[in-house]
Amino acid sequence: MLTAAALLGGCGSSGSSGDGPAAVIQTGDNHGYHGRFLELPYAVPDVALKDTEGTPLSLAKDTATPVKIVFWGYSNCPDVCQIVMSTVASALTRLDEQQKKQVEVVFVTTDPARDTGPALRRYLDRFSEEPFTGLTGSLPRIVAAGKPMGVYVDKGQKLGSGGYEVVHSDYLYGASGTDVRLIWDRTVSPADLAADIIKLLKS
Repeated sequence: MLTAAALLGGCGSSGSSGDGPAAVIQTGDNHGYHGRFLELPYAVPDVALKDTEGTPLSLAKDTATPVKIVFWGYSNCPDVCQIVMSTVASALTRLDEQQKKQVEVVFVTTDPARDTGPALRRYLDRFSEEPFTGLTGSLPRIVAAGKPMGVYVDKGQKLGSGGYEVVHSDYLYGASGTDVRLIWDRTVSPADLAADIIKLLKS
């Protein structure tokens, strides 16, 4: 079954899901997951970005946790990004300590001009006492890193405040090793996300 899955979120009052190009994802039996299970997984990108301390980091080579939960967004997003990250933080509270140690949450900025390392660190620390990984870099490198995962990034319209919104895919990606196996949309509940993470850890 072919499903158009990479909906876009403007992360601003004028943004809406479904605008712009969409990636086509092949799904079949959902294998008991709440999110979409990918029969043909996306590849975790081997593109070096920088973490909040300025250290180069590749999602494919430099993170060793069995499961990675990856979201692409930006700290000035007034709505969608905050909702999704709050959902992730809430889901993690449903895992035991051993399970938490096996999961890394990664937030890749789609707005590197404003999301410096320190800005990302302050933003992510608002959601959880568990340290989330924040990644930034040049916009071309961020776009290149998102391409293997079907992530779309585009600078949106200028706002009346003088700032601007960033249009980007607003899905959560669940990776096991170097394969993205699960995708959740912004409406996933903390309970369903936690259940899927636990199931992915056991698989």
